[in-house]
Amino acid sequence: MTPNAVAVLISHRTRPGERDAVRAIWEERMAPAVADNPGHLAYVYCLDDGDHDRITAFQVYADAEAAAGFLRTEVYLAYEREVAPLLLGPPEVRRLTPTWSTFPG
Repeated sequence: MTPNAVAVLISHRTRPGERDAVRAIWEERMAPAVADNPGHLAYVYCLDDGDHDRITAFQVYADAEAAAGFLRTEVYLAYEREVAPLLLGPPEVRRLTPTWSTFPG
């Protein structure tokens, strides 16, 4: 883990029954962008087993600028616009300081 690493935990609530649609858009647009982004040290996209309208993503970035920069990319902004009608509102976002991990990096 790099000393300047930043972790972000994002939780989305979809409109009832729309989680699969949001996931499909994420897989098409965001998965390739995340995989190609050198600023991402780790990214875990999770479906909540107890709430079928919740998606949570845990991300680790190399530093704060990598995190902020990714949120300014056209692919991310387009994704936000596309999924907005499928969500109940803005996501819950928490910024965390990684202190230990088994992830490489």
